[in-house]
Amino acid sequence: MEIGDSSAAEALPEYLRPGLDIIFAGYNPGERSARLGHYYAGIGNLFWLLLYESGLVPVPLSFSEDGRILEFNYGLTDLVKRSSRSSADLRREELRRGAGELEAKLLRCQPLIACFNGKGVYEHFRGGRPRELGVQGDRIGRSLAFVVPSTSALNGRVGREQKLEFFRDMRRQLAQLKQAAA
Repeated sequence: MEIGDSSAAEALPEYLRPGLDIIFAGYNPGERSARLGHYYAGIGNLFWLLLYESGLVPVPLSFSEDGRILEFNYGLTDLVKRSSRSSADLRREELRRGAGELEAKLLRCQPLIACFNGKGVYEHFRGGRPRELGVQGDRIGRSLAFVVPSTSALNGRVGREQKLEFFRDMRRQLAQLKQAAA
């Protein structure tokens, strides 16, 4: 496990290493996640449930078990390490710096898939809107860029079943990438 070098006390640890299958990148820790010290701890956040229901992990996990993510060859990080009530509270300078830092992490770790948890994360990372949700037309090093709808409870525009379909599609993409590499 690598610990981020952020000086912010509320920054979550990063679960990263080279050769992961998927790295999940969120916007930034919400206040509850920062207070509890775990990724996707927001009330109603579907991340951990979708991970299990899609078949990406074989056992149900809760936010308090986020450190186990490496057991499944996945990683966790954020575009910006500072917590906030909303991603709208992030400064343009933080987002720009975070995009460069995230790209460096992805290029160093070279996961098969770089999954952006929410369109906004990808928009700030690439400086433009995603074509659509799902597979993007670009790669980050060898990593396939994939955008899922935000799993936050604040994202009510996309229902749970729709979000689950994107996680299932990501699982299929991962299986294809692994088969092609074999």
